[in-house]
Amino acid sequence: MEALFSIPMLSLFLVPVLSSYSTSLNLLFFYMTWTTLVLSHPPLRVELFGTAAVRILFYALPSIIFFVFDVLTPSAAVVLKAQGETGLPSGKKNGKIRTREFKIAGWALLNLCLGIAAQAAIESLLVKGLGVRSAIKVSLKLPMPYEMLKDMVRGMLGREILSYVLHRYVLHSKNSKNFLAKYHQSWYHALRAPFPLTAHYDHPLTYIIYTFIPTYLPAMLFRFHMLTYLLYLSIISIEETFVYSGYTIMPTSFFLGGIARRTDMHLLLGAEGNFGPWGILDWIFGTTVGDTDVEDDIMDELEEHEIEDKMRRAVQSSKRKIKAGTSWRRRRRDE
Repeated sequence: MEALFSIPMLSLFLVPVLSSYSTSLNLLFFYMTWTTLVLSHPPLRVELFGTAAVRILFYALPSIIFFVFDVLTPSAAVVLKAQGETGLPSGKKNGKIRTREFKIAGWALLNLCLGIAAQAAIESLLVKGLGVRSAIKVSLKLPMPYEMLKDMVRGMLGREILSYVLHRYVLHSKNSKNFLAKYHQSWYHALRAPFPLTAHYDHPLTYIIYTFIPTYLPAMLFRFHMLTYLLYLSIISIEETFVYSGYTIMPTSFFLGGIARRTDMHLLLGAEGNFGPWGILDWIFGTTVGDTDVEDDIMDELEEHEIEDKMRRAVQSSKRKIKAGTSWRRRRRDE
């Protein structure tokens, strides 16, 4: 834990956010922080504690806060819930929180730790057991913006494909002997609706199959630079935090709001569709369920921006007319 809360590790996340210096100085401070971190800790420790820091800052802490808010103030939380009382952990605005809800939260956090432990086991096997290079590249050289963007796109597409295939054909297989499908059905699909922390709630085996592998395997196959991996994991953690919160208020209504609606419909409609995180393959293969799909979300967003542009132009036109009228009255008074 000392490495997790060390000055270089915390500075790695705080320098780009809190610094008020110029871009050049920010980059210099960031490079100095990254160099200090890499030179003062073994690569495996940098990877694991960096992963843990991202998961804590962008998923665990905000999700726990949302969960506590839902538990302590259900009357206020229900106003923000897309599914109303169904989206509360207790299922009712006046319902008492039960041990089951805290078990769900506990299993979610335990699975999060399990994913980090699985990552540590893979890296230890590769580096110490097989004597090959690590899955994630930890080096002093910073990745170029183009390299980061290319890896991010490949990673997100790889995650979408793996999640869709594993979710649809493994966790929702029609084979009666598929124990993973039974675990997924009896654990995650026993929920009434998503609520905070349920992004990582499932049987540990199905969690590794559906959540850990689609997230980590693309980064491993394309051997992301550690900084690219941290950015990639940050985006996924923020997505999981808000999409599974059950709230209607999202940082971006188009991107996260659409994913949240499809996630809700997957659970509420008994897994009839919406198997991928973003819904791209669901749209391609016709497995989208609910009121909207990716194409509808894009059109809604365009219409929303069009309405906003029209309102903005109308306000500006009104201001010009008011200014023109004021100028005309002033001239008449002067005459």
